[in-house]
Amino acid sequence: MALRQIREQEEEILRKKSRDVVIEDIKTEKTQSLIDDMIETMHHFNGVGLAAVQIGYLKRIVVIDVDDGNGVYVLINPIITKTKGSKECDEGCLSFPHEFGKVVRPTDVTVEFYDRDAKKVKLKAKDLLAQAICHECDHLEGILFVDKVLDGTLEYIDK
Repeated sequence: MALRQIREQEEEILRKKSRDVVIEDIKTEKTQSLIDDMIETMHHFNGVGLAAVQIGYLKRIVVIDVDDGNGVYVLINPIITKTKGSKECDEGCLSFPHEFGKVVRPTDVTVEFYDRDAKKVKLKAKDLLAQAICHECDHLEGILFVDKVLDGTLEYIDK
């Protein structure tokens, strides 16, 4: 495993759409190693989630750890199929260190994806997990949380 450099702010790659991972490639050493590196990088920087594009790979891979006792979620080629409710919540991003803002996200989402074993999964998520899924799936489309910040106001917090 290796720590990867996180792309920050307005680096051009963050605005690009990610490409689907070929299902047959999921179990390859290269893809598994990328997933392991993403998890290590996310944890090192105390993140809740990380999309492959944030470390320079235009692949539809997301890792999320909301500390809910289920370990790290690995979502490959995720598609949000249903959303319900909405709430205003505080949000930040590893690509925008120390910057936070209020965004509106669904309270519940249903997402379909492949896991790291290339198994098709359908997951119903609530609250922080739903928020993280939406945030990371936005990354895969080249959408950044700063695009959704209410009234465009970001708060800088030096932790």
